[in-house]
Amino acid sequence: MSIKILNSIRPWLDVFSLISWGILILKYWLNGQLNLLIHPAYHWLTIAAAFVLLILGGLKANDLIKIRSYRVNINRQMTAEHISLFPPGWSSAILLITAILGLLIKPAPFVSQTALARGINDFLPVTHSQPQAFRNATKPEERSLFDWVKTLNVYPEPDAYTGQKAKVKGFVIYPPELPENYLLISRFVITCCAADAYPIGLPVKLSSSAKSYPADTWLEIEGQMISEEFNGQRQLTIEASSIEEIPEPENPYHY
Repeated sequence: MSIKILNSIRPWLDVFSLISWGILILKYWLNGQLNLLIHPAYHWLTIAAAFVLLILGGLKANDLIKIRSYRVNINRQMTAEHISLFPPGWSSAILLITAILGLLIKPAPFVSQTALARGINDFLPVTHSQPQAFRNATKPEERSLFDWVKTLNVYPEPDAYTGQKAKVKGFVIYPPELPENYLLISRFVITCCAADAYPIGLPVKLSSSAKSYPADTWLEIEGQMISEEFNGQRQLTIEASSIEEIPEPENPYHY
């Protein structure tokens, strides 16, 4: 009897997994959490995919209801699924469980441990578009952290920016190679989705110990640019004159 029940439930796993994933994506969209997972340029495509999943789930459910003989349908499924990597029904069950977990667990932005594991860059990775010429008309104090990194990517001479004002926002990281009175102000950049997110950051020189600002704390830092040497390499650094703790932004990533 249990095998018959399992065989009767198995075709519906596809329906439940399709509908659950459609609902999950729409939930992220309506709650404003899609920014944590997908670049805004692809939101429309993701939302469209959610509606397609719901439609496919509804069509498959309609087909199952109309089937006169479950045995014919199950035999067809067994024929199609015998070459699957997983036993029949497992793939749909895994997708369904994952969607349910997604509905129960709130997505969270990446933190300092992830940034340290992936490596902090003060230059954009080579996968990012490389401009042949670049002239930043934005005032230095109006540049975001990403703007500063993009500027450095074109002309990486720290002395060229010495004395310029800076005002940036980001979260605190403490790389082990930085001295005690330094911290790293960082943000994650998404080019497509959270899977390809990478951290960028700049060192910040403080007048006292940086340990008064816990890791992952969001700060707005004002100061001026100086050139400092770390591990034998000169690097553009913010000499802080004002530090203000701020709440985590609704959208913590750069795009």
